[in-house]
Amino acid sequence: MAIARAGFVVSGVLHVLIGVIAFQLAFGESGEADQGGAISQLAAQPAGYALIWIGACACLALGLWEASGVVFGYRHAPARKRLGRKLAAAGRAIVFFALAASFASFALGNRKDSGESTSDASAQVMQMPGGPLLLVAVGAGIAIAGIVFAAKGVMRSFTKQLDLPAARLPRQAAVVLGAVGYVAKGIALFLLGLLFIVATLQANPEESTGLDGALKSVRAQPFGPYALAFIGIGLGCYGAYLVFKSRLAKMD
Repeated sequence: MAIARAGFVVSGVLHVLIGVIAFQLAFGESGEADQGGAISQLAAQPAGYALIWIGACACLALGLWEASGVVFGYRHAPARKRLGRKLAAAGRAIVFFALAASFASFALGNRKDSGESTSDASAQVMQMPGGPLLLVAVGAGIAIAGIVFAAKGVMRSFTKQLDLPAARLPRQAAVVLGAVGYVAKGIALFLLGLLFIVATLQANPEESTGLDGALKSVRAQPFGPYALAFIGIGLGCYGAYLVFKSRLAKMD
């Protein structure tokens, strides 16, 4: 259980790093504001490769815990909610398995630019029968996930997943960081999904460059640097919230 909780910390650190890179991009600095860029920064720290393997193990453990919930969990939930909760757990499991794979792949020497990897994969899918429709569906799914994230932040429904502390200060910190973080991540996911859809409809898969491309497209808009700075701060808040969540999440 402790290893699984560490997965939240790892994900939180990555979100903080992505947020810092996004904030720097807003003011003209270079960088890759996505998972690959964050992992590269983590690897550059002292004992970086040990941290990478620790991250892979922690995310794998959290993914397995979420997957166990799909099989064994939510038995006492109302029937009308059980399927939805199992599907949500399955989605989270996939995310953490993918994150563990990204850590392991980087540690084993695969350091291809993640935006380039995304555009290459999109181009391959585009050539498949029904590929454009699949990419539009993927983009729509990501955009809908972004709306759900933002709604959770506004409504603060994420607190249902936590055993909030009685002490006022840490309780308020967890709620505020979560609210800002969920909204910011929701905006980022919505933009990412929109980028997939637009690139597919324009038959231009090289524009499907992942989160980094989506955030850099924000910077190019009027008032874009300010919007990007807000997203960067919000992603950092979401990362800090995940660190809180590693202690407060209901995992019984």
